[in-house]
Amino acid sequence: MALGKVTRRSLLLATGGAAGALIAGALHESPTTSGQPFPPAAAPGSTGELLLNDASELAPTRVARHAVLRDKPDEALLSRLRFELKQAQAAGQSVVAHAARHSMGGQSLEPNGLALTLDQDWLEVDHGASTYRVAAGMRWNKVIAALDGLGLSPKVMQSNNDFGVASTFSVNAHGWPVAFSGGGTTARSVKMLLANGEHVTCSRRENPRLFAAAMGGYGLIGLITELEMEARPNRNLDPAFEVMPARDFGPAFERKLRGDAAIDMAYGRMNVSIDGFFTEALLITYKPAADQSAIPPAASSGFVSRRSRDLFRQQLGSDRWKKFRWRIETDVNRIVNAGTTTRNSLLNEPVVTLDDRDPLRTDILHEYFVSPARFAEFVAICQEVIPSSFQELLNITLRFVDTDRDSVLAYATEPRIAAVMLFSQEKSRRAEEDMARMTARLIDGVLSIGGTYYLPYRPHASVAQFQKGYPRVGEFLQAKRETDPSLTFRNGLWHNYLSTL
Repeated sequence: MALGKVTRRSLLLATGGAAGALIAGALHESPTTSGQPFPPAAAPGSTGELLLNDASELAPTRVARHAVLRDKPDEALLSRLRFELKQAQAAGQSVVAHAARHSMGGQSLEPNGLALTLDQDWLEVDHGASTYRVAAGMRWNKVIAALDGLGLSPKVMQSNNDFGVASTFSVNAHGWPVAFSGGGTTARSVKMLLANGEHVTCSRRENPRLFAAAMGGYGLIGLITELEMEARPNRNLDPAFEVMPARDFGPAFERKLRGDAAIDMAYGRMNVSIDGFFTEALLITYKPAADQSAIPPAASSGFVSRRSRDLFRQQLGSDRWKKFRWRIETDVNRIVNAGTTTRNSLLNEPVVTLDDRDPLRTDILHEYFVSPARFAEFVAICQEVIPSSFQELLNITLRFVDTDRDSVLAYATEPRIAAVMLFSQEKSRRAEEDMARMTARLIDGVLSIGGTYYLPYRPHASVAQFQKGYPRVGEFLQAKRETDPSLTFRNGLWHNYLSTL
């Protein structure tokens, strides 16, 4: 990581899809308003010895065992995985595979189960097909490093580089590249170990039902061992900036992308200050630069990125700083960031850049998907609900997600604007209860305008809201019961929602 390296993303103060989520399992206590400590309760039924957590810092879970696997996807790894499966099944334990546990509601954890962390480094490129085979637990920063020297770039990945590739497929995460749907839709195939020990290849032609269920299936169908993903050329890109009324953003974003196929990456922001809450929006688009003769190596964050964290965190409790940050984004960055960057450099940013270091607070993400035509209604819902809560909204990033015609648990059944919100939440019962109330109101509002919400975050939605937001859940459960009748693969999503249906 180069000291003093300035990146587009650092100066734009990007938070991406999981900012502030640098967690290694530590659980902090924090005072309530009465001064009593608030250790978040462990998941129901937890009796194991080892305590793991996820990015929320609010989901401590005692597991029976934790194994870290670094083997490449070969017969040795398959033998190890089959052995672990049989051991867990014989002990009546669940099995959960994960990479960095960036989810926020126990989706990568289950009490008293076997936790498998995949941390791998294996990739093979097929230049002719513009694809690459990759180990399930390889992180995106390593993927970028491997592809960058070959002139390639991930077709779609999450907006930060810390996540595992199979994790991205399993939550069907999306990012800045346009105009695509979730990253899972750019997978050609996956190899997966089922609960009975069978190792199968799944694609749109081979085992298509399993492929569709596993994409966005949160690891509940099987253990993914490797994936074949699509790549595209890494290119020099030039940015363009446009400020507009927030209520106009949805249709404007869609028109911009539909009218200019040259746009490679794009995203938006909105003003989160109290006085200007969700009144203005900023659209940033990237198109190929005229000069593609020399493409520099992918940059990453450095000193300036870390300094941007200080400005970002100054927003907490300060409307003055929120206004200041919005002026920087809409005015200063249009001048400072007018130059060329590369596609891979835009993708190559870790979540740690703007990480929260306050032991009494945690960063919590929300994400909602709404039709571009109904974005103004979404803005109105947020203007009514969020300011009336105690929550501190520090950032919202807006992205375009095209129709998902693959996954069963699809969140984009039509073109959608994805609104990724980053809240700073106090670790107290009062704050958690308030967050739950606010989240329920936001989900109700989004569902009422034909949208839905994203599943990797805090489990504050009701079962009825889950069923309404994901109406094909019955189809998913059928695939689950057929492939895993003994329920070997379980996690927080299963525990909180699917097991009740």
